[in-house]
Amino acid sequence: MQDLNHEKSWVSQWDKLDERRQNIILFREIMDEGDDVTDELNEEVAELKKEVEDLEFKNMLDQPDDRRDALLTINPGAGGTESQDWAEMLYRMYIRWASDSGMDATVLEYQHGEVAGIKSATIEIKGNFAYGYLKAENGVHRLVRISPFDSNARRHTSFCSVFVTPLIDNTIEIDLNPDDIEMQRFHAGGKGGQNVNKVETGVRLIWTGELSNGKEERVVAECQQERSQLQNREKALVMLKSRVYDLEKRIKEEQKNKLESSKMKNEWGSQIRSYVFHPYNMVKDHRTGHETSNVDAVMDGNIDEFIKAYLMSDA
Repeated sequence: MQDLNHEKSWVSQWDKLDERRQNIILFREIMDEGDDVTDELNEEVAELKKEVEDLEFKNMLDQPDDRRDALLTINPGAGGTESQDWAEMLYRMYIRWASDSGMDATVLEYQHGEVAGIKSATIEIKGNFAYGYLKAENGVHRLVRISPFDSNARRHTSFCSVFVTPLIDNTIEIDLNPDDIEMQRFHAGGKGGQNVNKVETGVRLIWTGELSNGKEERVVAECQQERSQLQNREKALVMLKSRVYDLEKRIKEEQKNKLESSKMKNEWGSQIRSYVFHPYNMVKDHRTGHETSNVDAVMDGNIDEFIKAYLMSDA
């Protein structure tokens, strides 16, 4: 049914383009008869061009996982409060992007910082091509600004890592040995009523095992969204399997020399994108060279141009 709905969406979008084409022909015939419909014609042509470009771009998202939902995890680098505040800014940016893109964003894990910001956060983003788009965000994001937490108003550089993995479903089988999984319980924070605060409903799963390349890996997934421990355990298990699946996927891609490892250190020289608030305003993607001076728009979730530039260059 998913495949069928996917194919139907292509037909629907093509029919929409054809309708635009028919409108343009009609407006030209009206103009030939002497009526001035230039504005309407130009508007229809502009919309047609935009929709064709969007469809061509979507056609590039042809990898098996591109149509899947995504898990996006944000971890601040070294730097204490400043980097934790930067992590929360990125968290807000992705929540807004998901909303503006018509996708559903659910917070599965959120750890507050001691003073401000967050220690980590995991968001489940559901929508058409969620992973296909968000895989462009995988990497280290660098912030340069005058820190509001520095009484001397000095310029600070902060780093955050963003990891994006495809969310697996029942069409993919990931067999993990239960003996290799450790379960930890904790008190969940935030909303959820008294039960959340009194009972250890939050669940953290830790898998330690060997990947197909022989490397031993430790993978952690936690969920505190649901009211019951059982529901949180089920969601955490899906997250855990999704992350193991992504690690195996990267091994295969590296073997084919199609993709470099995305595990980068949160430090100088490893960032994929820089966000500069001082001494000038600029956001620049170091992989594609795409940049803009409209920092506020980017932080409000307007990152589609960066995503498209990366995916176009990658293709």
